[in-house]
Formats: sequence, structure tokens, C-alpha cells
Amino acid sequence: MSELEQYFEANQQRLMHKYPHYFDIYERYFSSYRNKKITIVEIGVSHGGSLQMWKWYFGNQATIWGIDIDPRCKMMEEENVHVLIGSQEDPDFLKQVYEKTGPIDILIDDGGHTQKQQKLSFDILFDCIRPTGVYLCEDTHTSYQNVYGGGHKRKGSFTEYAKNLIDQVNAYHSEQASLQVNRFAQTANTIHFYDSVVVIEKKERQPPAPKMTGIPSFPSKPEKKTFFEKLTLHFLVRTNKLLQKLHLPGYHINRMIELSSKS
Repeated sequence: MSELEQYFEANQQRLMHKYPHYFDIYERYFSSYRNKKITIVEIGVSHGGSLQMWKWYFGNQATIWGIDIDPRCKMMEEENVHVLIGSQEDPDFLKQVYEKTGPIDILIDDGGHTQKQQKLSFDILFDCIRPTGVYLCEDTHTSYQNVYGGGHKRKGSFTEYAKNLIDQVNAYHSEQASLQVNRFAQTANTIHFYDSVVVIEKKERQPPAPKMTGIPSFPSKPEKKTFFEKLTLHFLVRTNKLLQKLHLPGYHINRMIELSSKS
């Protein structure tokens, strides 16, 4: 059992509500930040139990910020713990968060859990996270629940939104105008999906370039292609572009050239 889960199980202070499997996820992404001068923002204060947990876990150098729409949550403030009152659905309020908190190392979205709230919070606050920070959105199982505006593969759910971010991580390799490198592609290093949790780790990225090391085990095929290979390649590229527009599977170009060369 992780330290955080032990704390949770022994908790006799303010109320907390968590799925037990979250604690291993927290430890995996947050442990390297312990006892450092960092800023943590958690959307969703409720009864304040998790704010106390983060203060205990990260240590006295950490500054904890909570966000909640309920003005009663202001009473949860204490040394190194601050609470901002505002709506997660209010873009103007979210844009003002950075003015209060400054650069964020860890952002945890445990707020209202609706699709609009999760997407809007991500769209506005992701760029407020430091280049080496972490964005964690929990309770994403609401993407599959009608009461929160979700549903399996429902357009507009946060999970479907997050799936599209996978394309952005690979945008440097795209040959299509529909997938261009944007700021997210330049700053998001990894996306991890868990039961009810999505984690995005940030890192400033340069265009990836492959490298080769070592000695060849056998002679490589000459780089210069024959006329027939060039023609085959041209035909297959155009065919694959057409198949893509029709949303149909494509051919593996290199394998097709290899087969045609042997015929």
C-alpha cells in the first residue's frame, strides 16, 4: 500500500472521497516533487481533505491552491494552503487563476466532472503548467455517464477529446494538412490513460529525428530506386491518399515495393 493510500485509510481529519486505485497513480507521477518548492493546484475542494493530504505529502515548501465554487471552502485555508472561489465553467475566472498562483507544477482536476468543465479547464490551464509539470484529470469515468453529459464514444466527452490529443503528440510525423504541429505537440511529452484518470506529462519537445548506430549485419539495399520502384511508389502513395479520404485501410508501401521488385 502506498504512503498516500495509508494516509487516506488512516484519515480522521477532513472528509476525502477517492477511488483506491488513484493512489498508485498519484505516487507514480507526484513522488519526484516531494519536499521541493512547487505549486500545486487542485480544482475541487469539497470538504478540504485532499488539500490537507497534499500538504502532508509534498511538505512545507509546497504551496497548495484549491479552486471551488462554494464560498464555504475559504475556511479550508491555512499555512501554505490557499483557496480561490470561482466557477470551473467560467473562462474569465480560469484565466485569472494564473495571476494568483503563478507557474503551476501539478494541476489536478477533481472538480465538477462534466465534459464542459474538464475540457474548458484543460484548454485554459494546461499552458499555465511549467514545462516539466503534470496535468492530471480524475474521475474521467463521467465521460461514460449520461448525467455528466457523457456516453460511450459520445462526441464532446472529455475522454474522446483526450484521445485526439494522442494525434497531436505524433503531429511531427503527419503528412496531412489536417494534423499540424501546435503548442500542445511542442510541450506534451506523454499521455497516460487509466481507469477514470488521464495524465499528461509536459516537456519541451524538438522535432524528432531518427539516428543510426552500429555496424550493418548485411549489405543494405541501394538508396537509388529504379524507374519501376519510383512509379510503384508514386502509385501507392496516391492510392493510400484516396483510401485515407474514404476512411479505408492503406497498403504498407515499403512491403509492396519489395514484392513488386521481386516479381
